[in-house]
Amino acid sequence: MSGRSTDSLPQSRFAVIGGGISGLTAAYRLTQEVPQARVQLFEASDRLGGVLSTFQQQDLLIERGADSFLTKQPWAVELCRELGLAEELIPTNSEHRRALVLCDGELHPVPEGFHMMRPQRALPILRSRLLSWQGKLRLLAERWIARPSGIDREDFDDNLAHFATERLGHGAYARLVEPLLAGIFTADATKLSVAATMPEAIALVREHGTLWHREVSPGSEPDRSTSGARYGSFLTLRDGMSRLVNELAGRLPTSSIQLNKLARQLSRDEDGNWSLQLADGSMCGPFTGVVTALPAPQTAKLVEQVDSQLCDLLRRIPYASSAVVSLAYNREQVSRPLDAFGLVVPAVEKSRIVAASFSSVKFPGRAPGDQVVVRVFLGGALHPELVDLPESELQSIAIEELSPLLRISGAPLLVEVVKWREKMPQYHVGHVQLVDEIEARAAQLTGFALAGNAYRGVGIPYCIRSGNEAAHRLATMLKEV
Repeated sequence: MSGRSTDSLPQSRFAVIGGGISGLTAAYRLTQEVPQARVQLFEASDRLGGVLSTFQQQDLLIERGADSFLTKQPWAVELCRELGLAEELIPTNSEHRRALVLCDGELHPVPEGFHMMRPQRALPILRSRLLSWQGKLRLLAERWIARPSGIDREDFDDNLAHFATERLGHGAYARLVEPLLAGIFTADATKLSVAATMPEAIALVREHGTLWHREVSPGSEPDRSTSGARYGSFLTLRDGMSRLVNELAGRLPTSSIQLNKLARQLSRDEDGNWSLQLADGSMCGPFTGVVTALPAPQTAKLVEQVDSQLCDLLRRIPYASSAVVSLAYNREQVSRPLDAFGLVVPAVEKSRIVAASFSSVKFPGRAPGDQVVVRVFLGGALHPELVDLPESELQSIAIEELSPLLRISGAPLLVEVVKWREKMPQYHVGHVQLVDEIEARAAQLTGFALAGNAYRGVGIPYCIRSGNEAAHRLATMLKEV
């Protein structure tokens, strides 16, 4: 029988493994698409949300992980509206929508109109102190550089360092592209896949022969007020990203949330039902379907006994770790004007930090008017050893690196250190094809779905989309039985 409404089906049980934003979305969506089903969410730690974690102390609001999401991808905004959070969404502040880049010990703004890898305005580039005259002319000449061999192939890929250097020159790559992308992906640009992380760059060169091509809708003007990321396209929640986590959790039956439950292994019986073994040896199930919303290596361990080939494919996705040191100061302690949303540090600077975000400048309500909050990012693929240092050393490094740049005097009012181990998937060259293989293999397992940031995008919207799609896959499976 096929095409049945889920309302007419007997009660099913679903397991969602992983209580980050992907798993929470999947669990919530399953309760919406299969209302009569029993959904159990298993989370190894003592809290939900994964890397979404808001810390509040007195009048300070600090994000330990992701602090916002892009509206260009609609899934996060749509979910917030569905949950009744539309009035809680706030944009970035309208002033200082730009990023700074460290160059020879000094901070300089990213040229206006330069977005990640796309130059759009020549004059700000010519005026910039980040590039030599040779570097500026080479960047301006990009439109006359021949298209890469093989770019018309659907499976074209290249590492970001090579692609950007070939198109824009070494100066623009080293001083602009590498630090801007490293701040997002915490990656080694010599391994990072352009097809997986910047497909629009490939599309521009393929279709127009240049990254300078600008698409402007009729009656609109290009955004001249921002540089680096498109800061005008970011939203957050007034009370922090944990608000979204709490709202999703509140839509689930209390009995369905299982904290401190470390998943060890999945198995299937001859009827196709799933069982989950926990680290304490207990068995849960049977389940009609399972969503795994964990980092790929952890999912690989879960499915090892079910599908060794899928296990091997999942293990091919590498991960990086990072640390975030949040610092609060009295505004009078910071002599340099905070006239940007943050700063990024090129690898050629040999610094121990990757980037810093000026949270109290970026969004309202993060600190009182006479205080500032800065988040400093360390580690990543290029400095994995830093995450193994004690928190006290990470604090010292962050202060030592940041203080001369922002001309900070005195000790911080507050320090918050968090380590995110093996949380950032590395989209290396060939990632798109690898994920195609993973998804094709996973599709052969009835009642099984993948979710998370390991596959088709690392940002919050992509995680939410993955949770939606995983839930829909299982709901559709029920209708087709």
